[in-house]
Formats: sequence, structure tokens, C-alpha cells
Amino acid sequence: MILKKSCQILALCVCFWALNTGYHHKRLAEKVKALLGEDVVLPCSFKFPEGVPVPYIIQWHKKGIKIPIYIWYAGYPPHVGEGYDGRVSLTGQASLHLSNLQEHDQGTYTCIVNFFDRSPDRKRNGSLVHLSVHAPPRFRVKPPDVEYVKIGENLTLHCSAEGTPEPVITWYMGNIPLAEGLGVQIVKGTLKIYKLEQSHIGDYTCRARNSEGRISSKSKVITAGSAVITFPPQNLTKLEGDKAEFSCEAKAFPTNITHRWLLNEKEIHQLRWLAPRALVRRDGTLFINPTSAEDSGVYTCEVSNGIGAPDRASAYLSVEYPARVTYSPTIQYLPLGLSGVIRCYVKASPPFIHIKWSKDNRPFDPKAHHGVFSLRNGSLQIQRVVSEHQGWYICTPYNLYGTAGKSNRMEILVRDPPMFTVKPRQQYQRRVNSEVTMPCDGIGQPKPVIKWRRADGRQLSKDRSTQRYGNLTIRTLRKEDHGCYECILENDVATLVTSTLLIVEGTTPHAPTNVSIKTSAFSATLNWLPAYDGNYPQSYVIWYRLVEQADNPWRTMRVETDESTTFTIYNLQPNSQYEFRILSRNSLGDGMFSPTVNTKTALWDFLGRVYPTDAYGATYIPTVQKPSGPKPSPPRNVTVQETEDGLLISWLSPLNHKVPVAFYYVEYRTQSMSWKRWGPIKHATSYLDKLIVNSSKPKTQFIIRKINE
Repeated sequence: MILKKSCQILALCVCFWALNTGYHHKRLAEKVKALLGEDVVLPCSFKFPEGVPVPYIIQWHKKGIKIPIYIWYAGYPPHVGEGYDGRVSLTGQASLHLSNLQEHDQGTYTCIVNFFDRSPDRKRNGSLVHLSVHAPPRFRVKPPDVEYVKIGENLTLHCSAEGTPEPVITWYMGNIPLAEGLGVQIVKGTLKIYKLEQSHIGDYTCRARNSEGRISSKSKVITAGSAVITFPPQNLTKLEGDKAEFSCEAKAFPTNITHRWLLNEKEIHQLRWLAPRALVRRDGTLFINPTSAEDSGVYTCEVSNGIGAPDRASAYLSVEYPARVTYSPTIQYLPLGLSGVIRCYVKASPPFIHIKWSKDNRPFDPKAHHGVFSLRNGSLQIQRVVSEHQGWYICTPYNLYGTAGKSNRMEILVRDPPMFTVKPRQQYQRRVNSEVTMPCDGIGQPKPVIKWRRADGRQLSKDRSTQRYGNLTIRTLRKEDHGCYECILENDVATLVTSTLLIVEGTTPHAPTNVSIKTSAFSATLNWLPAYDGNYPQSYVIWYRLVEQADNPWRTMRVETDESTTFTIYNLQPNSQYEFRILSRNSLGDGMFSPTVNTKTALWDFLGRVYPTDAYGATYIPTVQKPSGPKPSPPRNVTVQETEDGLLISWLSPLNHKVPVAFYYVEYRTQSMSWKRWGPIKHATSYLDKLIVNSSKPKTQFIIRKINE
């Protein structure tokens, strides 16, 4: 019965459709846009004739399809066209709800409302709708992940995409867009490079873009031969006891690839504590099961097929675990009356949050005891040790995963610190090539060890120095022996240090230190600290040069007085990079250079008419090697007039006052001589020459030049 009714209504509507051919052909289509896969409503409304409801039929047509895609009549099941099953329904009066949009849904739709026994009202009933189905790009063809080539051959990488609007395809090499040119052709998304060179080897990216999105696909172009990692290992964070897996995919030609894994640059199979838990699969994947705290580090995958250099890629494995105590010393000593440390050796990943302490089986809160502080490494710092700090201590560290347990009981003993019985003098002065002995001794329980070292960290001479019974002896003193030395008195309770200065006389001076430079546009003022002069009056030589060219020669400037540690160098170029270094010297010869300092001079404020001064305070016109800024316009109305005092040349300043003029030159010549110059002429627009006054001399030509450099 339902099928019969559907056929009847379809036949009736086809008749109506035939009568309404050309319906809405003069109306403008309403534009509707939607994305692929979304739902959309195509609007349609109508009014009953004279406002009286009568039976009606709704038809939805799509341009290009002969049969209506949807027909509705009250009391009958709707007719749904092929391809629209389950996706179309009416909403509102006559609007069409279209779900799960497909690309072929795009097109022009016509809504027609027909009333029985009435002629169609073309002005008020129905609608004309153009539906645009937009879709982000998606690849039809992607370039290969890896393309093997040989130098001199041609390269072709295919790439095509679809979407609405039509995607635009762009090729990149690295981050640089490619354009058609010599040997490079891009046709309908396909990239062709003819006669490959080594510069063409690299990473290529095909990007497809339209208004709805952008996608990309990369292709690595490599020379046939050595193995190349295509999917490197990634950083991992694992909980101790879990399994860790590092991938390392590679391609090569030929394909006989071997994988080698290293941990912190050591082969895994050589690490006895790790090798039994590690497995490398044929595809190069590394498995570690179970993980241990000691497994954390940098894992490197190295692939090779015997051709060329191996390719490498690295990733970091972080194994996390509860905080733990790695070492619990049975006895620790604290120095009575001095600062001391109770050590808790902690290891944790992530780092520990706090450490709980106990003393003599009772909770011990460092914050509740004056002069006791928790250090970042987990230990306790006691500002001034007293006998009450002696006892049995236990530390328990915690992090995000809790704790792996507490330390063993540690006995903390308070003892008197070691004490110097003999100290070196504050200063020793010896001539070069002589010998010096600096004594040092001490007592304590346990018996302290006495050692010497240089305060600057340099090593003591093995050939010329000896340490015996706490005394340091240096033979055949040299210039480099000059400096500060420290005697160290150390036992389990405390470490004490005392220092002395050894001055080696009769040498060339040492290098100046703490060189600082303050620059202006045309000068640089240097400040420095003098080093030891070798017990002779010293002077300085300042070396400086432009660094824009490596072959620029060094210039020198002498600073004669030993007391001067400040000096200004003039006649520099503005906005230029300079190198400076200071050489010290005395009557024995040149010492050593200070470290080289690089600095840049400031820009010249020629707009403010600021002119440099020389060492005597006199203002001068600079010759700038790198002029910058706009040039002034030509001077105007140049006139030459012979007066009783001489020849007067005058002119007017340029019309463009936005570009200031620093000074002028007047150039002149006669028929029998080359060009000569007067100037510079500042803050004036005339010049009087008292030499050329005889009008019977040959004809003279003049040019006024303006300068803003």
C-alpha cells in the first residue's frame, strides 16, 4: 500500500515538475557554505494562497539530476533520490536538512512548493540555493618517504591533493620554497629536477593548502649508498621496572643494514650490568626489560651498510624511581666550634622533595633548631657545632614516588678540629732563579694531612717543587711561579686552609687585568688594573685595530707612566668594531698581553652637529670611511665677486633643510691647472680668498661641494 502511494505521489510530482520547468530561473541563488561531513539546512519557505491552507507538495531538485532528490506530500512517505538515503529530511516549513555532506552534494538546489488547484506563486514560494561543500586538502598522491638517487640523474617527486577550494601545491627544500628555474620544473604538483647535483640532496616537503587547511608530506632525497635513519629513536621516560623500547628504522641501498646501539658512547653489549636485559631486534629496535635506575642516559643508534659513514641518531632514557639513600657512613665527624655537615647521600628521579631526619630515635626537624639548615643535596649544615649535636642520625628521602627506605644509623661524633702549629708568612719575596721554602704544620686527632696547592688552580711544578713534612720548596724560581699559594690541613673532622703570596722579583711585568672600554663615536677610553711589575717601573703599550678585515694592521699607543691606568684613544671610526689589548713592559723587556677585548664605537650624531675632539681638546672635521644617511641637495645661486680684499665666493644653502650640512668645500681651477680645494667651511655660506685678485689672470672655474658625512 505504501509503495503504491509512493509511486502515485512520484508520478503526480513529476507532472508538477514538468509544468514548472524553468521555475526560478530568473531568481538569484542564495549561497550556503558548509564543510565536508557536516550537516546543513537549505532554506525554503512559502505562503498559502490568500492565507487559506490547502494541500501542497514540496519538491527539491538538484541541477543536473532529472528526478527530484526529495518529494514530500502529507500522508505519503517521502521520495528520496539515489545517494541521499538517510541523509535528507524536512525541517521548518519546507527547508531541507542534509546531513553528512559529501563532495558530490555541491551544486545548485531548487525548492518548489505546488498547491493543488492553484497556479504557482513564483514570487513568494520556493527558493534557489547554491551549496558549496568545502573540504580541507587531502593527498591523492604523496611523495615517498625516502628517494634514492645518483648524482647526474633526474629526480621526479609526485604530489597531488584534492579538496574544496582546489588546493595549491608548493614544494620546499628545507624551509626554502622552490620555484621553477634552470633545471627545476613543477607541473601539476610534480617536482622534476634534471641532472642532480650534490646541492640537490636533502629534505623536500610538498605542501597543499586551501582556505580550509594545510597538509604537508616530507621526502628525504639521499644518494644511493650509505644507510640513512628514517625514523630515529625518541626520548623516553619510564618507571623503574617497566619495559623501554627504542625504534630505529633505516633505509639504504644496498639494504644489508646493521644496527649498533650505544649508551653514553659505550656499546651496550660491553656493559655487563645492562647486556643481559637488552635485546636488539632485526629491524633495529632496542628493548630493555626491566629498566633500572642505572639505565638513564643517552642511547645512540648507529646504522651502516658498509658504504660511506654510518648514520647516527640519539635519544634520552630517563628512568624514574623512589628516592633512595645510596651510602650511609657509619661514623661522621663534626668540628667543635666550626661549621659542619651531616651528610645524607641521596639519589632520586625526579629529585627528592624533602628529607625526614631522626636523632637518637626521635624526630629531628632542622627548622626547629637554631643554626641548622637543609642543603640542596640533602645534607644538614650546622652553622656552629656544639657537643649537643653528637648522636645517632637517620635520614629518609622522599620524592613523587615516595621513598625506597631510610639510611642506616650514622654515628655523629663531635671532635676538636685540627689546628695549625706553623703557618707560612703572609708574603715571600724572592729573586728569579732563587729558591723559596714555605713552612706549614698542624696537629689534630685523627692526624691531619698537609697539602699545598696554587690558589689559581694551576699545577705545581713537578720538576722544581717538593713537599716534605708540610713544607713547600720551589727551586729555580721563574716568573710563572709568582702568585698565591694555599696550605691545606685536613682530617676526618675538618679542613683548614691558610694562604701566602709569593712575589718573584727581577722579571718582566705580568699582564694587565680587568680591561674595560667605554666608547664614543670617535674615541675609546680604556681602564685596566696593573699586575705585578717585576719590581721595576713599568709602562704600557695599547694595541688596537679594526676587525672588519682580518689583515688590518695593529696600531700602537704608548702609555709611559706606571701610575696611569686610564687612557683615551682618539681618531677612531664611528660605528666600527675594534680589538684592543694592553702590553706591559719594564726595563727587562716586554711582559704579556692582556686578554683581547672587542668593542664597537657609537654612531656619529651628525644631525646634532656634534664634532669630535682630539687629545688636545681641539675640534676637528672627521674623515668617515663609512658615510651613511642621505646626501644634502646642491648649494644654490653660486656667485663670485672681486673685492678690494680678495675674491668673494658666496652661495645659498640647499632647499632641503631636512638633511643638515656639516660643512662645504670650494673647488676651483684655471685653464692651465687641475682642481684645487678650499675648506672645510663650517657654519658659513661664503668664502673670501685673498690670493686670486688679479682679474687679468686666466679664467677660473668654481664648484661648491656640500658634505654631510
